[in-house]
Amino acid sequence: MSIIVTAATGQLGRLVVPSLLSRGVDPDRIVATGRSTDRLAGFADRGVRVAELDYTKPADDVISAGDTVLLISGSELGQRVDQHRNVIELAQSAGAARIVYTSLLRADSTTLPIAPEHVATEEILAASGVPHTILRNGWYSENYQQTFAQAAQSGVVISSAGDGRVSGATRADFAEAAAAVLTGDGHDGAVYELAGDTGFTMRELADTFAAVLGRPVELQDLTSEEHHAVLVGAGLDDPTAGFLVALDRHTADGELYAEAGDLSRLIGRPTTPLADTVAAWNA
Repeated sequence: MSIIVTAATGQLGRLVVPSLLSRGVDPDRIVATGRSTDRLAGFADRGVRVAELDYTKPADDVISAGDTVLLISGSELGQRVDQHRNVIELAQSAGAARIVYTSLLRADSTTLPIAPEHVATEEILAASGVPHTILRNGWYSENYQQTFAQAAQSGVVISSAGDGRVSGATRADFAEAAAAVLTGDGHDGAVYELAGDTGFTMRELADTFAAVLGRPVELQDLTSEEHHAVLVGAGLDDPTAGFLVALDRHTADGELYAEAGDLSRLIGRPTTPLADTVAAWNA
């Protein structure tokens, strides 16, 4: 039976396939899918099967009876519930053995505005009758890569997150967790809250940047109003500035922090330290 990796051209999906291969999965058992098979050529060169799968109109010959499907959440906000439903219904009708879905940390209780689409997808999965596992992914450390690039130029990190902590981990960590669940037993019905081992504040983030760069990086800890004004003054449109300020507000409220446990347990090692992640960006 095959392991179907959806969105294998994306930032997370493209890391899951190598994680499966490193766990000894036969390349011929892996089907890497995406909207365009042209972008999957590298996987085909390694013996992995590739197929086109578009969430808006998934082909009915990609998933077969007994397959395990990794449904990586889509990126098109406002459209994801219908898109995810399409894949779930396809897996259901094909007789898939299991679906593994990448959701959001504490999806059923967080106030993050992206949560409702994940909750709706989890409900569709529950109603489908297909055995499934929920991977509630926390915050990707890579979300701060642009912040690092800006700090390298300006020597400043601008934030209104206060002392809020972020339990960040790398996409590779989350991809490895997905591979562990896809290849392991005993995960049916499980809901895993996945977060990095050690949370960090924005001040600790700025200090890590400084240590890697070898020069000072100042943290400008602003109010939400000040932060919004600075972002707009830097050329961002109002909705984008508002989104970034709201994200920092959620960070301050602890929405991006969770106690460690599930992620490091699934991957069998500590999650990647922030300093190592930032150092790789500077290599």
